[in-house]
Amino acid sequence: MHRHRVIIRTLGIATAVALAATACGPEKSESAGSPSPVSSSPTAGATPETSPSTDNKPGEASPSASASASASPSPSASPTVKAIMANGDESEQVRELQARLKQLKLMTVAPTGFYGSKTTAAVKSFQSKNTLTASGSVDDDTWKKIQKLTKKPTADELRPPTVNEVDAPDPRCMTGRVMCISKESRTLAWMIDGKVISTMDVRFGSENTPTREGVFKVDRKEKDWVSTLYHTPMPYSMFFSGGQAVHYSADFAARGYAGASHGCVNVRDKGKLATLFGNVQVGDKVVVYW
Repeated sequence: MHRHRVIIRTLGIATAVALAATACGPEKSESAGSPSPVSSSPTAGATPETSPSTDNKPGEASPSASASASASPSPSASPTVKAIMANGDESEQVRELQARLKQLKLMTVAPTGFYGSKTTAAVKSFQSKNTLTASGSVDDDTWKKIQKLTKKPTADELRPPTVNEVDAPDPRCMTGRVMCISKESRTLAWMIDGKVISTMDVRFGSENTPTREGVFKVDRKEKDWVSTLYHTPMPYSMFFSGGQAVHYSADFAARGYAGASHGCVNVRDKGKLATLFGNVQVGDKVVVYW
């Protein structure tokens, strides 16, 4: 009987591996009461899109983030000091503030233009370090001090190419033509001879159908591929490990990190991926790493 159970379990695992190796597609949302797909990355759920301390607009926040925001009062400036920017504001000036705070290493996420809890915490930290009233809101003194200690943000700093901050490249990415894919930062960097040419956000498979790690090569490219197993579109597919490929995902573009793939590396910026698809050649290296 024990041997019979072992055989059944082995067959089940083999089947799952075979499915993952055949083709990719977005994992479907589970029915009510069932657990939703989980990304294979240990930092899943801690992205700018899903973190409870996000600077997304209230309508874009997760239920837990909304509940947290409503449970605690918004920080406000001192009654005697007029705030220039405060929690709940949205403007290009807020985007500039966030970019300057990022220069000061007080924020790590990309500027959104919306003043939320992450910006509030960063401003409080700056004020505490500079003997200013730690209100979390930006008054005239705080803004002048921030401007003095930073430089005017560039266009890339105001609107960076990725939401996630790109990791330092793996050493295996430093030679040749490489798609350097970090599971930790959830980014893809297209590199040539150690120089980063372009970057983009990516998403991986769930824990049941994980994206394989290691060094691979692009073995074929398919501009208009459709998954043979899940029957979902996989535009700009660059296959590197059996049925696993880097490809555009409309599901990723719509749902962000709330979903997962069946093992492929999903990209949500179709324009960027189209350009990358035109540059990558069969035989180019692919490195997937933590």
